[in-house]
Amino acid sequence: MNVSIKERQDSDRITTLEVTGEIDAFTAPQLKEKLMPLCQDSRVVYLDLSQVDYIDSTGLGVLIGAYKSLRAASGRLVITGVSPRLERLFRITGLNEIIEIEGTQEDE
Repeated sequence: MNVSIKERQDSDRITTLEVTGEIDAFTAPQLKEKLMPLCQDSRVVYLDLSQVDYIDSTGLGVLIGAYKSLRAASGRLVITGVSPRLERLFRITGLNEIIEIEGTQEDE
């Protein structure tokens, strides 16, 4: 499956990426290519995953890399719109303990 990534500049140094599709070994490089430069230029990056059905270990690696890069630059990665399936994945892997997650689909 393909992935679609839309970038929205919310305000000075606050950016939202809206991701649609699956984040796997095939599509993770596209997300990384779009996400990592923002980690240098943004104070906060919101990653809207409300239209993402699946993330594999490669995709999780991209999220961890972005988190570490933003943290090193005193920035924040905030994941929004997480489905119950992805919320479970983040809980199992412990990523919910380190990456800020707000606005799960169950909350809406």
